[in-house]
Amino acid sequence: MKAATFDHFGKPDQVLQITDRPKPVPARGEVLVRMIASPVNPSDLMYIEGRYGLQPKQWPATPGFEGLGIVEATGGGLLGMLRKGKRVAVLNGGIGNWSEYTVTTARQVIPVPSDIPDEQAATFFVNPATALGITRHVLCVPKNEWLLQSAAGSALGKMVIALGKKFGFRTINTVRRREQVAELKALGANEVLCEADGPIDEQVRKIVSGGVKYAMDPVGGATGSAVIRSLAEGGRCLMFGLLSGEPVTVDPRFLITGNKSVEGFWLGEWAKSQGVLKILRLIRDVRSLMREGVLKTHIAEVYPLDRVADAVRAAAQPGKAGKVLLDIGTMKRQ
Repeated sequence: MKAATFDHFGKPDQVLQITDRPKPVPARGEVLVRMIASPVNPSDLMYIEGRYGLQPKQWPATPGFEGLGIVEATGGGLLGMLRKGKRVAVLNGGIGNWSEYTVTTARQVIPVPSDIPDEQAATFFVNPATALGITRHVLCVPKNEWLLQSAAGSALGKMVIALGKKFGFRTINTVRRREQVAELKALGANEVLCEADGPIDEQVRKIVSGGVKYAMDPVGGATGSAVIRSLAEGGRCLMFGLLSGEPVTVDPRFLITGNKSVEGFWLGEWAKSQGVLKILRLIRDVRSLMREGVLKTHIAEVYPLDRVADAVRAAAQPGKAGKVLLDIGTMKRQ
């Protein structure tokens, strides 16, 4: 089979190559999946660069934490047999999804209804579940309350705006490029702040004088630090990424005064800590909100697997119009 692999950390478009690999054989409790498509997420790029929380288990390694495929075989076990032949969203922290075939545990493939298009089903879990999990399950943002988010022009940021419209909470959204302001307003953002117009926390307090009770940041560095400084008394900020590669700096006195808190959120670790029924409910809600078009991924470009270097180069560009997808099999376009 063909697979995108890298044998050392580095710039993704320089270290990735297409190689011939043996088709993997599923062990008991695992399934063999013929891949259809897989997105290029920031976590994939960081994984290839050696900056992610997970490291390859063996070299050469294949990236791709999520995707869409068909279960073709099972290594044994009831759940695997039930999944055989099904079109599934594929979660994979093991050998990766950027290949014609992959294996993962039967518990990490999620049947996707036929009315959800391939390009949406390929992005079923990472962004939708993170956006829904943070806003509805962890922060539990109440109706009419303000939620501040940075990197609001990202695929996930746009989902948070849509969830605010759906569930009635208001969003303050920060962006770096001024041309994104009108775009996010058109999607339903209540307020959009450009970082070039001054410190985020000062801009936020012109909208909400005491600051916000709820905030989320995937950037870190100066942006994440300013988001934290925007918190009101009793405010909570969830840090769920490190796109800047820089740590946040916070005056402990700011957190101590007014009982503010900063917490980390990593979808995989959070999901493991939840009960089975809660995760099943989350998956059900993602399916439903995808059908409604609330949790919709905007697709910017699609590349075949053999152009993976072009795909990761496009995904790393600032200001892209949406998600970059790898078409690995016979993806059906909308």
